Amino acid sequence: MTAPAAAAPEESCVTRPPADAFQPFAGEAIAVVGLGKAGLPAALRLRDWGAAVTCWDDRPEARAGAAAAGLMLADPAAPPFRWNALLLSPGIPHLLPQPHPAAKAARDAGRPILCDVEYLFRAVRAAGSAARFVGITGTNGKSTTTALLHHLLASAGIPAEVGGNLGPAALSLKILGSGGVYVLEMSSYMLERIATLSFNIGIMLNLSPDHLDRHADMTGYAAAKARVFGGQGAGDLAVLGMDDDAARGMATAGRRLPISGQSRQPGGVWAEAGLLQDEAGPILDLRQAPALPGSHNAQNAAAAVAAALALGVPREALAAGLASYPGLPHRQERVATEGGVRFINDSKATNADSAARALASYDRVVWIAGGTAKEGGIESLAPYFPRIAEALLIGRDAPLLAATLTAHGVPHRILGTLEAAVPAAAAAARAGAAPVVLLSPACASWDQFSGFEARGDRFRQLVTTLAQERAA
Repeated sequence: MTAPAAAAPEESCVTRPPADAFQPFAGEAIAVVGLGKAGLPAALRLRDWGAAVTCWDDRPEARAGAAAAGLMLADPAAPPFRWNALLLSPGIPHLLPQPHPAAKAARDAGRPILCDVEYLFRAVRAAGSAARFVGITGTNGKSTTTALLHHLLASAGIPAEVGGNLGPAALSLKILGSGGVYVLEMSSYMLERIATLSFNIGIMLNLSPDHLDRHADMTGYAAAKARVFGGQGAGDLAVLGMDDDAARGMATAGRRLPISGQSRQPGGVWAEAGLLQDEAGPILDLRQAPALPGSHNAQNAAAAVAAALALGVPREALAAGLASYPGLPHRQERVATEGGVRFINDSKATNADSAARALASYDRVVWIAGGTAKEGGIESLAPYFPRIAEALLIGRDAPLLAATLTAHGVPHRILGTLEAAVPAAAAAARAGAAPVVLLSPACASWDQFSGFEARGDRFRQLVTTLAQERAA
């Protein structure tokens, strides 16, 4: 988002929100800034629920879309800030590295800066529903755990809505009755912007350096993540990953339930040698769940199972639910097996910690990595370097990764683009270097792509093209 120019006048307006019997926000004036995949649905839903909504986005095309939907447009950064609250898109900073002008205006006026999940919670409670809220966070694994828990609930016939950071947007979800469950992936950006929401079940998977430009340092990042346990009481559940020092040490008011993908956790859920279990006995040999490879996914499965049991999923339904989980795109996604070589799309691995989990899942790989490196680079991956037959590097920071690999004697080439790296990786693998081509970049994608999804989609396209060319 670029900083707005001079204060903008109102560009369009509507008379009043459409009639709706449910008006939990009647009389509230809410500014919505950031009209992307979460912001625009939020503005429309809040309007339908009685709020006087004013929207802004620094992109003219986004403002045009809001105007076409009949939403009022005005720049909240222009004084005075006359709204009760600011709903700010998670991707827009309110503090670091520099607050958006609208956020500064709201703070100067003493108004809260909130996220859409906060408003969902308020609406559900205003509807008289005691539906339970599950918040899932961590540096890595939160999308898989969120999707897996929703799959287990749906398979058991428990009404559930899934969304948040994973999508769909929180304010596009249905209002559930008291027997329902909201399964919400929560980023650190979102957790910073909740006020009254407390989670019946909070899940903290792990913590490693990420998004430090937004949180200043690891202390700030950890504090934001710990808000998943904020407001919990003795009747709530705090699920904590024990495979991570930072997560393990977090203070909680709720009942603590430990989970691990590596070792026994008394009173918790854990996996040892791939066997998922709890104090009542074995649950599933995770080799029967092909979408959940590796010890990191064993921990994700343990977290989802711990929450599912607490939410009433019958124990006997867990094994079938885990085995039938289809997985998510870009997270160790098996794209193809061609010429005896498996092609794995792990484009979601935007940091070294996430890439480590992928590298640990395979004995020998041709590794495609690179992009915009995170703080610390890939030095922490050194224990996994013996598994790499060759690394093919792409993106802006390929030279930085190459320097680390050179220091450790790992064969590598800088090829620059996926278009060059994928056929080269396939050729190396077919020549006997390794049975797996692994895209697990350990870097962000912004230097070459619009996001990790676009990077993973391009990898899939290139692999498909290779297979078609060999079949021709």
